[in-house]
Amino acid sequence: MFMHSEQDWLKLYKISSEKKNSIFVIYLTGDFGLKNLKVFTEEIKQLIYQQKPQEISIDFSGISYLDSAAALAVIQIQKDAAVANINCSLVNLNEETKGIFSVIHEQALTKTPFKAKTRQDLFLIQVGELFLHLIRDFENVVTFVGELLSDIFYTIIHPRSLRIKDVLFYMKRAGVDGLPIVGLISVLIGLIIAFMSFLQLKQVGANIYVPSLVSFAMVKELGPIMTAILVAGRSGSAFAAEIGTMVVNEEVDALSTMGFDAVRLLTVPKVFAMIIVVPVLTIYADFFGVFGGLIVGVTGLDLTANTYLTQSLKTIKVFDVVTSLAKAAVFAGLIAGIGCQRGFQVRAGAQDVGKFTTSAVVSAIFLIVVVDSIFAVTLYYIR
Repeated sequence: MFMHSEQDWLKLYKISSEKKNSIFVIYLTGDFGLKNLKVFTEEIKQLIYQQKPQEISIDFSGISYLDSAAALAVIQIQKDAAVANINCSLVNLNEETKGIFSVIHEQALTKTPFKAKTRQDLFLIQVGELFLHLIRDFENVVTFVGELLSDIFYTIIHPRSLRIKDVLFYMKRAGVDGLPIVGLISVLIGLIIAFMSFLQLKQVGANIYVPSLVSFAMVKELGPIMTAILVAGRSGSAFAAEIGTMVVNEEVDALSTMGFDAVRLLTVPKVFAMIIVVPVLTIYADFFGVFGGLIVGVTGLDLTANTYLTQSLKTIKVFDVVTSLAKAAVFAGLIAGIGCQRGFQVRAGAQDVGKFTTSAVVSAIFLIVVVDSIFAVTLYYIR
C-alpha cells in the first residue's frame, strides 16, 4: 500500500473559491485527512473570515480522499458558521464521502443549508415538547388508573390477597402521625376565619353569624381540601419516594420476576389506608377548625361557648357532612394513586426520585383543586 508522508499530504489538496450570486462556494480538490487537517481547516476558516458571506456552499466534487477526521472538521466548520448566522451547505458528495458523513453526522448528507434556530422557533419547539409531555403523562396516568382499578376490584373479590398489616401500617403513617399537624393548622385556620369574619360583620352588628360562617366554611370546603393538601405533602410524597427508591434498587423488578403484581402489592394497601384515614382526619380538622373559631368567639366577640356551638350546629346539615366525607375519600384515592404512579415512573438515580416526588405533590394538589371545583358545581345543582 502506498503511504503518504506528511509533506506529501500538504501537496495533495487544493482549496479554491468563487462567489456565485449571493453564495460563496468553496471547492475542495484532492486528499483531505488527519495529516493535513490543521492546515486545510485554517485555510477554509481564513477564507470565510475574509469574505464574511451570508451563505456558504462547500463543493466536494473534486474530493479523491476523505477520512473521518477531515469529515468531522468540515462538520465543525459548518457548526461554527451556524453560530455566526451563516448558512452552510455541503454539496456534490459522492457515495464514499456520504458513507463517511453518515457515520459522523447524518444531517451532513442533506443539501439544505443549516439554519440557526430563531427565538420563535425555540419557543414553538418548547411548546410542542410540553404538549407532547402532557399527552404522554396523561396516557401514563390513564393506564395506571386502569391497572389500579383492576387490582382494587380483584382485591375486593379476593380479600385474602390484601395485606392487612400493610394497610394498618400506612393508616398509622398517614393518619395517626398526621394528627398533630392537621389539628394545629385547623385551629389556626379557624382562628383566622373567625377573626377576619368579625372584622367585616361587626360593621353591621352581625357578630352572631361568625360561628355559622366558620363552621360552614370548615365543613363544606376548608376541612376536606386543607386536610387533603396536608396529606398530599406528607404521605403522597412519601409514597412516591418509597416506590421510586424501590425501582432504583430494582426491588420492583425483583417482585415482578418472582411473579408478584407490583401495583397490587405496593399500591392497593396504600389506597385503602388513605381512603379510610383521610375522612377521619377531615372530621378531626373540622372539629379543630370550629374550636379555633370558638376561641375567638369567646375571647373577642363576647359570645358564650354554648351560644357559639348552638349557632354552629344550626348551620351544619347532615348533607354537608356526608358530602365533605365523600370529597375526602375521593381526595384520598387521588393522593395515593398519583403518589404511587409517580413512584413507578422513576427510572434511574436519586435525581429521578426527587423529581417525581415533587411531581407527585404538585400533581396531587392540582387534581384536588380541580376535583373540588367539580364537586362545588355539581353539589350546587344537586341540592
